[in-house]
Amino acid sequence: MKTVIIFSSKHGTTAKVAQMLAENLKQENTTLYNLLRGHTCKQLNDYDAVILGTAIYAGRPIRTIKKFAEKNLKILQTKKLGLFICGMDPNEDKHAEAMKATYPQELLEHATAKYYLGGEFIIEDMSRLERMIIKKVARVQTSISSLHHENIRKFTEDFNEEK
Repeated sequence: MKTVIIFSSKHGTTAKVAQMLAENLKQENTTLYNLLRGHTCKQLNDYDAVILGTAIYAGRPIRTIKKFAEKNLKILQTKKLGLFICGMDPNEDKHAEAMKATYPQELLEHATAKYYLGGEFIIEDMSRLERMIIKKVARVQTSISSLHHENIRKFTEDFNEEK
């Protein structure tokens, strides 16, 4: 099975998670595209399976993945599909809200796997303004990682399951 992981990653955590997913999948042919790095995936028909992911900032997804999902809605509904979001909000209710704000309902219903996979604050990779906001709002002074390795494992198990 030929799989593509299309994601939006500003600081690298979502890219890291996409790479972890690629390594855990049983498929040999997995391609990764970061929409924020100028990558495009124009040939979705070339793939049997698609995974979409994005970071969530202040409760909102990066727009590029949302626009991609909306633009390619019909073809994505014909593929094996996985959806993920990355973020640092500890409130599980907010995870569901963020998922709904990111992906059209049709894709949420169609997806084989859909998970919140945690996130990171990497202070040294942030702009001065971002550091100031994170330090004030999240009360974080140093870089921290809160990736949900169990959810990453569950995501790949669900995605690898034949339906």
